[in-house]
Amino acid sequence: MNAAIIVAAGRSERMGKQVDKAFVALGSRPVVAHAIRAFELCPDIDTIVLVVRKNRLDAARGMCQMFGFSKVHHILPGGTRRQDSVMAGLGCLNGDAAKVAVHDGARPCVTPEVISETIRVARRSGTAVAATKVNDTIKYVERGLTVTRTIDRSKLWAVQTPQTFKLSVLNDAFAAVTKKRAVVTDEASAVELAGGKVRLVESPSTNIKITTVADLSIAAALLDL
Repeated sequence: MNAAIIVAAGRSERMGKQVDKAFVALGSRPVVAHAIRAFELCPDIDTIVLVVRKNRLDAARGMCQMFGFSKVHHILPGGTRRQDSVMAGLGCLNGDAAKVAVHDGARPCVTPEVISETIRVARRSGTAVAATKVNDTIKYVERGLTVTRTIDRSKLWAVQTPQTFKLSVLNDAFAAVTKKRAVVTDEASAVELAGGKVRLVESPSTNIKITTVADLSIAAALLDL
């Protein structure tokens, strides 16, 4: 069995303190519903754990019922940090899943094909993280607005989600995070902290994350809404 944990419990600070970007309308569906739909349609995903803000549990249940998301078997309240939300999702799986794909609920343009590719690679290597090559010239600034140096972009990748792992790899990674009392911003960082090697899977740049209001228009165009 392969599982997905869709994390939609963030604070959405860049969208405004009172805004929950996961539930902002994008066409006729909330942002997170587009992400869920891709996992629902992916033949390599058997079960979905949805993690949302505590005050969005009822809204999430209603949304899943409205759109017929039959693979969403658990809806949980998230924690203060992303890692807390992911660990809560892992606790629901009870060792039943072979591989787990963790995805940002604010990435509505993910495709079933990208999800399947991360599952395929993780089956072989234990890790598979969606990422895209950095095409812009990157400047490093020590302070202020004066360029310190230019970074070699040929070795740079922008990491996305899904981030897919064998369940044992991810459980061991978060055990290490807990033991070291570390804070990580994504699952790949947890695996790296535990001494594991992370394999990247090239993903299209269209797999954007909603962080500002302007991103909603871009996502709508990409989804042809």
